[in-house]
Amino acid sequence: MKAVVYRSARQLEVERRAPEPPGPGQLRIAVAYTGICGTDLHVYHGDMDARVGAAAVIGHEMSGRVAEVGPDVTGFAVGQPVTVLPTRYCGRCVACRRGDSHICHAMNFLGVDSPGAMQSSWTVPADLVVPLPDELPLDEAALVEPVAVAVHDVRRGRVTATDQVVVVGGGPVGVLIATVARHRGARVLLVEPDPFRRSVAAGLGIDAVDPGDTDVPALVDERTDGAGADVAFEVSGSAAGVGTAVDVLTTRGRLVMVAIHPQPRPVNLHRVFWRELELLGARLYRREDMVEAVGLVASGVVPARRLISRVVPVDEVASAFTALEAGGGVLKVLLDLREADR
Repeated sequence: MKAVVYRSARQLEVERRAPEPPGPGQLRIAVAYTGICGTDLHVYHGDMDARVGAAAVIGHEMSGRVAEVGPDVTGFAVGQPVTVLPTRYCGRCVACRRGDSHICHAMNFLGVDSPGAMQSSWTVPADLVVPLPDELPLDEAALVEPVAVAVHDVRRGRVTATDQVVVVGGGPVGVLIATVARHRGARVLLVEPDPFRRSVAAGLGIDAVDPGDTDVPALVDERTDGAGADVAFEVSGSAAGVGTAVDVLTTRGRLVMVAIHPQPRPVNLHRVFWRELELLGARLYRREDMVEAVGLVASGVVPARRLISRVVPVDEVASAFTALEAGGGVLKVLLDLREADR
């Protein structure tokens, strides 16, 4: 099989390895497609070397088919389409004991803390495997994991059909949050400086504006009779994005922090105090979020294929990361691992 191996910052290699046969309680999956996400870019930049070891296989957004069933595993069959919930929790820490295992204090995140999905054969615990509908194309199914992120974020923000929602940042997760929030019935405004990303959002019927030529808080005030937005999602990862997300909120509005901010950001705490705002973190997702995401993709509520900018062979993984870094004209890139063993 082939696997994408992280060597050091900006150094990825594709190497051949022997497939790992499944042990008790495991499945071996023939990976079809693996998506590249923001976390993978953080790994690529060397920002997560404390967790990602040398010669680590990265990646966690994927789809594939069961290739081999391990001893004592029931409920799965060879050839069955599946994806993977890439979070392995300890079951012992305070978060797990409180029912919040998705933010386990000792989380093993597959593709970061242990081998991930950028390999044509992936052996994983069977209890992390999520079945997919037979009729769902596997390239679209590779977006189930980021859709689960959006489902969890929207649930965390308690979005309802009466809400005005502002999403700051129009990358894949921002567009997905806007799509899921709109499906809940909310009025949604997406804030994104990149014209290509705005065009993708507009093609999905999402109202998108450029913060460079739009006074976003004034626009939100205009659309809400001066009240402000009920929920804002910060997905840009920028200091300016944090400021915009705070400034658009109404009294007792909810700010959901989705993006990874490696550096501390200034926050207008006076406005948080003055309007009694809520600041909510949104890190991962639960299994029920993943199951809901499968349904949203399979039903076409999330038009997954329209978000896929490029599908490249696994041997071209370096160029795929470079394209995502550059940003222009690219939203979601998938690695095609179906022919990797030939």
